Amino acid sequence: MKRELLHTPEGVRDIYNEECEKKLVLEKNMMSMLKTYGYHPIQTPMFEFFDIFAREIGSTSSRELYKFFDREGNTLVLRPDITPSIARCAAKYFSDTRIPLRFCYNGNTFINNLSYQGRLKECTQAGAELIGDASVDADAEMIALAVQLLKTAGLTDFQISIGHVDFLGGLLEAAGMDEETEEQVKEFISNKNFYGVEEIVEGLSLDENLTDLFAMLKDYMTSAETIRAAQEKAAGYEKIYGALKRLEQLDEILKLYHVEEYVSYELAMLSRLEYYTGIIFAGYTFGTGEAIVKGGRYDDLLTYFGKQAPATGFAIVIDQLMAALSRQNIDIPFENQAVWIVYNCQNRANAMVIAGKLRKAGENVEMMKLTEGITKEMYEEYARKCQVKDIIYCL
Repeated sequence: MKRELLHTPEGVRDIYNEECEKKLVLEKNMMSMLKTYGYHPIQTPMFEFFDIFAREIGSTSSRELYKFFDREGNTLVLRPDITPSIARCAAKYFSDTRIPLRFCYNGNTFINNLSYQGRLKECTQAGAELIGDASVDADAEMIALAVQLLKTAGLTDFQISIGHVDFLGGLLEAAGMDEETEEQVKEFISNKNFYGVEEIVEGLSLDENLTDLFAMLKDYMTSAETIRAAQEKAAGYEKIYGALKRLEQLDEILKLYHVEEYVSYELAMLSRLEYYTGIIFAGYTFGTGEAIVKGGRYDDLLTYFGKQAPATGFAIVIDQLMAALSRQNIDIPFENQAVWIVYNCQNRANAMVIAGKLRKAGENVEMMKLTEGITKEMYEEYARKCQVKDIIYCL
């Protein structure tokens, strides 16, 4: 066999043994917690028609999609994001439903990142979508649920940064910037170059209130009190004022959930997903350079599939969360309940009877036919490594 056949393509990896066990436990715990909040499991295809993630919808850039063709010549893509697929499902199967819908999911996504970025191209996500509720209560539920899931995973030191797309959008609109200048401002913000933003703003001769509101972009952790005070300066700018008011209302509800210690406000927050229309948020912790939680409100997304419904949701990137837990020395407890039965040919029938009884009693049993050259000590050493519960010898 050629040695290169043992390797995976760049951006994907094998997960096995203890790491795989822990990942499965983490995913199971996440789904169990989501169900306690009333979210119902949903599964969507791993690949969809290209149009589900097209530019007009505001999902992942076309150049980052894995594209291929079916027998009829239709362009298909591996899903880069699960939210548009769930929006499609909601529009198809719940077109006339007005009662809010709650869905939860666990699945893999695929993004063809540039190789030098060092990111995984296949990631596992667990998330929730709340469709049909336009209230700030729904936004608060999403953030509180994300906090609870991270705590359930074992994290104690993390932060959820919250923003609103209309704050920056309202600033750019009120400043009357052309498209090129807007893109320059967004690029500066993405690179945390707020001096560059300040230089552009100074050249526009804006009124004092608007200039002061632009200055708020540079604060990574804006307090609720600052947001409340800024509403006076934003009184003449409906879009900006509405964003600040929504954040204030959100903060009040999050205090009722008792999660305020885990949240902060970042008015310069941007998202690579363009379908967000309101509150957006991202979660960070030590041990990973990427966000472990990504979410927000997307009130227009379902209209592309023929259903008028507001919606909000989030996804936890399981791979990033696993990396953070490992680097913070936070263990994911799991038990290997397997029992090994080591047997030889003469005792095969007896071993099978014992295995049948144990399995009927709920035990996991691995049958190990005695192999020449493998000693009892070797079996026992590997069993300890695999955290095997017990070994029964039928020799």
